[in-house]
Order: sequence, then C-alpha cells, then structure tokens
Amino acid sequence: MSVLEVSGLRKRFDDLVAVDGVGLQIDTGETYGLLGPNGAGKTTAISMIAGLLERDAGTVTVGGEAVTTRSIGPKAKIGLVPQDLAIYPELTARENLVFFGKLYGMAGKALHARVAEVLEVIGLADRAGDRSKEFSGGMKRRLNIGIGLLHKPQLLILDEPTVGVDPQSRNAILESVEGLASEGMAVLYTTHYMEEAERLCDRVGIIDEGVIKAEGTRRELVELVGQKDRIRIAASGILEPIAAALRRLTGIEGASVTDHGVDLIADEAARILPGVLTAATAAGAVISSVEVTEPNLEAVFLHLTGKALRD
Repeated sequence: MSVLEVSGLRKRFDDLVAVDGVGLQIDTGETYGLLGPNGAGKTTAISMIAGLLERDAGTVTVGGEAVTTRSIGPKAKIGLVPQDLAIYPELTARENLVFFGKLYGMAGKALHARVAEVLEVIGLADRAGDRSKEFSGGMKRRLNIGIGLLHKPQLLILDEPTVGVDPQSRNAILESVEGLASEGMAVLYTTHYMEEAERLCDRVGIIDEGVIKAEGTRRELVELVGQKDRIRIAASGILEPIAAALRRLTGIEGASVTDHGVDLIADEAARILPGVLTAATAAGAVISSVEVTEPNLEAVFLHLTGKALRD
C-alpha cells in the first residue's frame, strides 16, 4: 500500500530552480533513500513534502490525503526529523518527549507508555532523566528521531540524521532506522553518504541539481548504467599475451594492460576469480596482488552526473 505519493514537485528561488519535477512513491514498510550531494535539492523537496514550504507546482499525498502548507490532518501522519536539532536543552530526554507528545495531542498513561517505548528504540532509556544539554551530538540526534516517532506516524522523514556525529552514534542511529521499516513504517531518508543508502534503503532516488536522475533498487541502478565488477591484477611478465588469454575467459568482458598489470571488467568477479588467476599464471604472469571492486551507488552517481557524490 502506498503511503507517500509525490508528483511533479517544483520549487524556484529567484533564478535558481531548486527542485525540478521530482516524483516518488513510498509503500508501507519501505525505506526510500534520496541520495545526493549537499545542495542537490533534498531538503527543499522534503520541506515541501512535509507541508512546511509552499511549492510552485506538483502534488503530495500521505495516506491518501493531499498535503499543503495549510493542511492539518495529513500532517498528523508525518513525523519529521530535521537536520537542525529541535529539542530543549534544559529538559531531560523524558521531559522533551513528554512535551512534544502533548503537542501531538497525547496524554496520560498512553503518552508515558509511548515515551518509555521510544526511549528504548533510540537507546536512551538509561539516560532518560539527564538534561539533553549534557548529551553528545549523536545522543541529541537520537532524541530528535525519538520525537519524530512519538505519535507513530505513517511516514517518517529523516533529513540527513547522521551529519556531524561520531561513528558509534552514527551506527546506533542506523540500527534504529533499520528497525522502523520492519514495524510497517514508511521512511524517507535523505543522505549524501552512499554507504548509508546502500545499508538502509529498499529503493534509492539519485538526485542532483533538483532532478531525480534515476530511481530503483541498488541492483536496478547498477544494471541501468551497465556497471560491472572490476578486477585489478598487479603482475609482472609480458602483459599483452596475458591480457589476451584472460579476454577469452567466460565472464570477462574486457582486459586492458596497465603500467602495473592487467585490469579486467567482469560479471560476478568473486565467482570467476579462481579461474582468472589460474589462467593468468599459466600465461606467464607473476602476480603480486589482486583487487576486486564491485559496483556501488557512488559509481552509479558518478556515471549519471559526471561528478563524485560529495562534490
């Protein structure tokens, strides 16, 4: 079942078209990653999706209801975790959650039971009574996520939630997010970290200069741009006959001689690697090292945009 449907989203700031025709759909229990560099239009897009920013064109529906800057009912189905922290530093973790829970219209035993649940989910149950100003950056980020989870939204929007946190806290945040989709929540996750998108997301939209360049699962995106595995063999010997012998192997789509050995383009490199090394040795190669590189979203992004993800 579709939770979020976005079509033709567009926003211009003076001469800058920040978002240009963005469309996407997220189903129940699905995590969708919006992957792109800083300035690609991710935050502008989700601000319009959440009904915080007036759009120039396009439609947004959550749970079948249209979202605008003036709508109330559909917004209650959304949990938004912004880049900027939205917590009160003088309040404890529990007090922050109770406060925001009351803003959501929650009260009584149900509110306090939900606060306890959320503290467990975000890993702050043992720090519930500590003021949030005493927390590390990663703990504050986790509390921020907890606030977005309180009212059990149908759609949770996370805008680069791991920016500026230490590796341990980052991993804790990712583990928390991984559990959300399994509970049936639809998650829209923006990031410029390729490894986060590969770890968390069922589908990914690659956005650059306000346009979604491609969309699909990791495998679909890799296949879309024809990415193959690469095998780099550092070796000595007469390299051209070695490359010629390797080109004849099943699964090898190309072999080129380099200053230090032979580079191969292959299907399923891990499967055919033993045969490749045997053939190279038989052709006279003295192998010093082997490096296998599988295609990833960074390679796809580079292919689609002509620049690295973090440029």
